[in-house]
Amino acid sequence: MSSAEEQRFEQLLVFLQQQRGFDFTGYKQPSLMRRMLRRMQMLGLKGFDAYFDYLQVHPEEFGQLFNTLLINVTSFFRDDYAWEYVEKKVIPEILKTKPDGAPLRVWSAGCASGQEAYTVAILLAEAMGEGAFRERAKVYATDADEEALSQARLASYSAKETEDLPAARRERYFEPAGSRFVFRSDLRRSVIFGRHDLVSDAPISRLDLLVCRNTLMYFNAETQSRIMSRFHFALNGSEGSPGYLFLGRAEMMLTQGHLFTPLDLKCRIFLKVPQPGARPRPPALVKPAENGDVADMNTNQRLGELAMHELPLARLVVDAEGNVVLVNQKARLMFSLGAKDVGRPLQDLEVSYRPTELRSLIEQAYSERRAVTRANVERRFPDGDTHYFEVVAQPIADASEAALGVSITFVDVTRSHRLQEELERSREEIQTANEELQSSNEELETTNEELQSSNEELETTNEELQSTNEELETMNEELQSTNEELQTVNEELRQRTNELNQVNAFLESVLASMRGAAVVVDRDLNVLVWNERAHDLWGLRPDEVQGKSVLNLDIGLPVGELRAPIRACLHDGADYKEVTLDAINRRGKPVSCRVSCMPLVSPSKRREGVILMMDEVA
Repeated sequence: MSSAEEQRFEQLLVFLQQQRGFDFTGYKQPSLMRRMLRRMQMLGLKGFDAYFDYLQVHPEEFGQLFNTLLINVTSFFRDDYAWEYVEKKVIPEILKTKPDGAPLRVWSAGCASGQEAYTVAILLAEAMGEGAFRERAKVYATDADEEALSQARLASYSAKETEDLPAARRERYFEPAGSRFVFRSDLRRSVIFGRHDLVSDAPISRLDLLVCRNTLMYFNAETQSRIMSRFHFALNGSEGSPGYLFLGRAEMMLTQGHLFTPLDLKCRIFLKVPQPGARPRPPALVKPAENGDVADMNTNQRLGELAMHELPLARLVVDAEGNVVLVNQKARLMFSLGAKDVGRPLQDLEVSYRPTELRSLIEQAYSERRAVTRANVERRFPDGDTHYFEVVAQPIADASEAALGVSITFVDVTRSHRLQEELERSREEIQTANEELQSSNEELETTNEELQSSNEELETTNEELQSTNEELETMNEELQSTNEELQTVNEELRQRTNELNQVNAFLESVLASMRGAAVVVDRDLNVLVWNERAHDLWGLRPDEVQGKSVLNLDIGLPVGELRAPIRACLHDGADYKEVTLDAINRRGKPVSCRVSCMPLVSPSKRREGVILMMDEVA
């Protein structure tokens, strides 16, 4: 394909994004182009420019094109060995780590017509019990194809589509509706369908299990990496609540080891790798008893105040009006504050601007509604000693998130600051030693570069093999889809052939039952029908006369005299003509033959030919 045609293809993808909001730039371009060319071939269009014009004139074609580009091949319990692992290993482990009554969330990405989403629902209902499933479980099923989602929402499948289901499960979880089977409505409420683009839309979060099977293989490597990062964010990942990723058999995820670790490679099930520095969610606050003893509450309040005063960090609390409401013992000693300073405006105190400007720090904490830190604040004492502080302003809010005040904490980082200075001096000394090792390092680097080059070649080969495997899997999906279409067409053709055979058999039976000879000619007077009685009368078989002019037949009947009555029925509007002719039959016996001519009229009232009935007259 020329570069100009490839450019037109890219322009067509931009057009699809502008008109329908679907971005195909992350998909594998060869596969997209191959499927689009197949759709153009079905329409008899040559060139992407012609297809561009066709889409503008026929907006309904967008739906057909997306059905071609977004292959929806799925089934219940597809790759049953992998689903068996999920049933026996993954789901029990998820339930074991869940507290009683805690919700369970599953996402089926690229769900197509919904079979995999309902497969997950069946396994969860069996593991949890149907009551607990309805109360606690949510299965989110998404796809980019609206037509496939419409079918999935109906939850109605044919007998062929449910043939992979064990009979017991189909009987338990599906209700017959005519020739189809519908997933139970009480369990269907826990399965939520919606349109979602894996490339551009935000992921569903706080998941226990994410199922995305044979979907990533349609994207290029860069897009796959972005999607995997979103999957990592979407899954739970703490030690007490692991997150599981279930992929298709064509997806290896060889370059995502920092995000997921394989649990079972054959089944393509992976476990999320928690990222360093991730902060766990804070535990819920414990509410005090409504009927608690007042004395106990006063004691606890006094205990909290004493703990605040004895805190080894200097801390003071300022209310929303800017007045100091609390100063602990460490802050009083450090900044020479007394009991008389409590209740005074902060701006009247020296600590508001020395060792750093606190008012701007407080305003920033209020405006951003978060803790604000100012590092390496220097304070010089009269004796010449210097200390360094990290000042943290933390806004304090009530349950309605209304600001009540701000706490200001001075963290003494003098020791770490001095250690940092000592570290800098040590680094300078180490740098001198490093220069002596530079030569040896260069030799090692040369060797490492050679090893790295070999490793990169192996990785490239591995990526090519993976890409080839994904392409083969994609082609297999396309062939399977095409095969299903051909089977449907073949079935329709077989039915129509049977109907035609029945009609032909009926016609032959009618012609064979006639006592007289029957001949049908078209508008050109060529023989179309020649029954067995005509063969018996004139001695010619049907295959000898079909397609020949009746006026040119060499039989014992003077066919030239039939021209006038045939023309009268065919062109002059006559409905019936009859002539009696002297003839000689196949046995050489002279006979008198009565020939009746009637027009052959089509459903549109057009005269398509003439029917000749020939009888011997005694």
